[in-house]
Amino acid sequence: MERIEFVRRELGKVANAENAKAMAAYMKTDMPFFGVKRPERDSIFKEMTRRYPVETRREYDKAVKELWSQPHREEKYLAIAVARKASDFITPPSLPLYRKLIVEGSWWDFVDDVAANLVGPLLLDHRPRFAPVMERWIDDRDMWIRRSALLAHLKHKAATDEETLFDHCLRRAAEPEFFIRKAIGWVLREYAKTAPEAVAEFVLANRDVWSGLTFREATKHLSL
Repeated sequence: MERIEFVRRELGKVANAENAKAMAAYMKTDMPFFGVKRPERDSIFKEMTRRYPVETRREYDKAVKELWSQPHREEKYLAIAVARKASDFITPPSLPLYRKLIVEGSWWDFVDDVAANLVGPLLLDHRPRFAPVMERWIDDRDMWIRRSALLAHLKHKAATDEETLFDHCLRRAAEPEFFIRKAIGWVLREYAKTAPEAVAEFVLANRDVWSGLTFREATKHLSL
């Protein structure tokens, strides 16, 4: 618990009630904030990782879960930061932990970070193993898991499995949920930076299935 006590103490030193209120309003959440913004949080994270390095799988799981279990949002941000920093442990056994963060986080600030920066690398590095998992996730009952299946493609660039990406987008195209429509447009917009012609052809060929939001996001930087 030394790590937790350090984090709580250091966040408490720079807590700002006015910031906390504004940050909670922006995130539309009742979860408490210390009111510590990113630069100060990054400084605390840097010192935390120096004092309490994560060197084993057991330490990885323990550190992430302990931080995640704390009540304040900044503590949970630090949990995800630890998960990303200790990249040697972004390996197949970590997927249940990442799913836990997504399902329990259930809001875009948590979910998008986990999906793009933890689940995404797993899919990229272990595609034969995790492609079938993403096939289940894209139809999952939990909306944030479905969003994560889309955003797992976000940073794959030239290594994107284009066929699967396009299939996932079409499978969720009719969904009315804002966060799904936004995610489809976002992931297509990112892939368009790598393959603009392919994305343009795909988006136009399926124009009738996209929501206005998805179409606008997907074509934001395309000349159609």
